Amino acid sequence: MKAVILDMDGLMLDTEPLYRASWQRGCEECGFVLDDAGYAPMIGRPIDACEALLVRRFGAAFPLARFQTRWPELWKAYALEHGIQRMPGLDGLLAFLESRGVPMAVATSSDAEYTEFTLRIGGLAGRFGIVVTRDQVAQGKPAPDLYLEAARRLGVEPRECVALEDSEPGVLSAVAAGMRTIRVPGSVRDLDEARGVIEGILTLEAQTQ
Repeated sequence: MKAVILDMDGLMLDTEPLYRASWQRGCEECGFVLDDAGYAPMIGRPIDACEALLVRRFGAAFPLARFQTRWPELWKAYALEHGIQRMPGLDGLLAFLESRGVPMAVATSSDAEYTEFTLRIGGLAGRFGIVVTRDQVAQGKPAPDLYLEAARRLGVEPRECVALEDSEPGVLSAVAAGMRTIRVPGSVRDLDEARGVIEGILTLEAQTQ
């Protein structure tokens, strides 16, 4: 393995609570209720895909243009007020990779403006020489474009990269790019799901031996 590519939201930085709060509040101000179950399918997906899910959920009466203006204001206000926390273990991981000269890149579903803001508020500004954002590729996750572009900029083959992800769309994206992919669970529910997948793989391997 010659390089490591990391997701940003939910993997390095605990931004999901901010997105959930701002999207739910934005929907509420527009006269619609977005509960946690309705928000869950949006985790790890690009903004345009999430907005399409909202329209599909609420129908043509949903004021998308108003929502698109309002939720970013709420998101930035929450981030500036509460900060953005780094996920447990991140600092040690980055120090470990840097000490060994392992090239790193970021592949995120956020666009460039939000990525710059998020990394800065989260104390990671300037930490990565290569940052690939959703607005820099043709398709977002779960398509492989973000990871393929990150590998291209790193100058390594996708099969020589380790990808770190927390969401299902992100995992699908990295796997489709041909990378060795590690899912880092972001919650107890995710951890239980990951354990189930691992147990299934071990059972299958045992049956084929």
